[in-house]
Amino acid sequence: MKYKKPLKFSAAFSCPNSIDIIDNMSLTCAGMEVSLTIIRYPRKYIFFAFLAMAIHRLPLYFNKTIHFYKLLGCGRNGALDKIPDFQQWGVLAVHKPGPVLNLNKPYGSFISSWLRIFNCEVWTVFLKPFEGHGSWDGKLVFGELPNHSDHEGMIAILTRATIRLNKLKHFWRHIEPVSTVMKAAPGFITSVGIGEIPWIKQATFSVWESKESMKAFAYGMKVHTDVIKMTRDENWYSEEMFVRFKITGCTGSLRGINPLQGKY
Repeated sequence: MKYKKPLKFSAAFSCPNSIDIIDNMSLTCAGMEVSLTIIRYPRKYIFFAFLAMAIHRLPLYFNKTIHFYKLLGCGRNGALDKIPDFQQWGVLAVHKPGPVLNLNKPYGSFISSWLRIFNCEVWTVFLKPFEGHGSWDGKLVFGELPNHSDHEGMIAILTRATIRLNKLKHFWRHIEPVSTVMKAAPGFITSVGIGEIPWIKQATFSVWESKESMKAFAYGMKVHTDVIKMTRDENWYSEEMFVRFKITGCTGSLRGINPLQGKY
């Protein structure tokens, strides 16, 4: 299988740059592992957080164990918010099947050393996709996934969309009530708002006790179902993706705690 390596650069002020090192090929989810890392820098090192969004593209691009990655910004207080949190950032990577992933250095030694030098708090969750639909930058980055499966137990969800410019006002007006209701929903464990480009390319990563509790919120809470209907009726998104994952591991902490401690 031949891989293309177009190097992409973004001028967005939060530096949510990415490198895609796959094209629109058909990957299978068997053996695929995904890592999502949330990083908090001490306030005095915010400059180095911005710098990392430029520098870290290179070791990720040349990492032969990674199919695809995104460097991400985070919303205020870790939520999906119009105001960015300049202390908190993220990395998402899809790792090639093969050698056992180093849980302490999923992105290689350089990035691991950088985060240690700048005394970052790091929380990483390891995932395997098992259901989903949609694309990311036109690519099936998590492979060919079924729409349904018989998975039971804890579940992680990644919802991601590119919002049309003429729909930004509608999106941000309605998203805050949904976030508030979600955090109070039965079975909700934790979530984080992440994005590639401020206000436009946004995603939510959330963890639930079970698929049933997630569905009860997604399809049973009126405030959420109303927003889903509006996104369809008013065509808010130019691209969207919804993927469900099994949680295979977790390391580190975020704001002093590991939200998944003892839960998987």
